[in-house]
Amino acid sequence: MCQHQPPCPSADSTDREAAHLVAHHPEQGWSLLCNGVLLFEDTGELLPDGQVIAPHRARVIAAA
Repeated sequence: MCQHQPPCPSADSTDREAAHLVAHHPEQGWSLLCNGVLLFEDTGELLPDGQVIAPHRARVIAAA
């Protein structure tokens, strides 16, 4: 599937978000990566096998 060198991480890899962009639609809130992952602007993901990855934004805790 991926023709990049070095190859992009697979969809089941923990670093799957490092794959190259194939399509980017910020007006709709999603991007398609080379490995078939749909990445949403809220950081949620839809994997090629239909598995849903919940949003995982980093939490920022303000100091008092």
